[in-house]
Amino acid sequence: MTIHLWPEEAPYQAGNTVEDRPRLVAFPVRGDTPSGCIIICPGGGYSNRAAHEGEPIAQWLNSIGVAAFVLHYRVAPYRHPAPLEDCRRAIRWVRSHAAEYNIDPGKIGILGFSAGGHAAAMAGIYHEPGRADANDPIERESSRPDAMILCYPVISFVQAYHAGSRKNLLGEDPEQSLYEQLSGELAANAETPPAFLWHTADDAPVPVENSLNLALALSRHKVPFDLHVYESGRHGLGLSETHPEAYTWTLECANWLRKRGIAPQAVNMAD
Repeated sequence: MTIHLWPEEAPYQAGNTVEDRPRLVAFPVRGDTPSGCIIICPGGGYSNRAAHEGEPIAQWLNSIGVAAFVLHYRVAPYRHPAPLEDCRRAIRWVRSHAAEYNIDPGKIGILGFSAGGHAAAMAGIYHEPGRADANDPIERESSRPDAMILCYPVISFVQAYHAGSRKNLLGEDPEQSLYEQLSGELAANAETPPAFLWHTADDAPVPVENSLNLALALSRHKVPFDLHVYESGRHGLGLSETHPEAYTWTLECANWLRKRGIAPQAVNMAD
C-alpha cells in the first residue's frame, strides 16, 4: 500500500512526477497487541534509493514482529531540507495513524543506510514537537523517533567522507555553516534518540569514522547507543545474509529492538 505523505502538495514540490511526491509503502504485522514500527530510509547518496535496502529490510522487520514503512524520500535535484521534512512527516504520519495499523505510537523508530542513514540521523537530531494548534492533525504529532538504526551511515559533512552525498543534498557552493549543521557528530545532543550503529572497518566510500565519531558524540551526551564494527565488508551490504561477519547485524539489532520494547520478546505470526 502506497501512502502519499502530503495528499495535496509537499513542501518545496517542484513537479508532479512520482519522484516529486514523498511516499510510504506499508508493511504491517498482525497481532493481538500494538506492535513497534520502523520507518526505513534506503541509501543512494541522495541521488537515488537502493531497492535492496527497502522492501527486504521491511520483510526482515516483519519477521521479528515489527511493522515497517519504506520511505521514498526526495533525492536530487531536491536539496536540504526536503529529505529532512519528508522524514519528519513520515514519523508524524505513522504516529497519527498508529491505531489504524495496530502500532504503538510510543515505539516508532527510523532506520537508514548510507545517505539514508544521514537522513535518519538528521530526523533524530532535529526532531520537532507537534503543534497543538495545527489545522492538519498529522502536524500535531511529534516527529521525534523513539530509536535510530544507522547502517554504515554518512554522518559528517565537515569531513568530505562522502562528497557525493554532500553535493547532492547541498549543491556546489552552500553556506559553510550548513556543513556543520548537518554533521551528526557535531549536532547530536542529549535529546537525540537512542541509536544502534553498524559499519565495516574497511568501508571505502563511507569510512567507519562516521559511525565512530557519532558514537563518541552520543557518549558525551549520555545517549544510549549500541555500536558494531566488523573487520571487513564492502559498502552497501544491506541484509548481509551471505557475509561471513556482518550478517550478524540483524541478530544484534533484533536483540536491541527487543531490549527497547520495539520488537516483542516472542513472535506469533499466526493469523
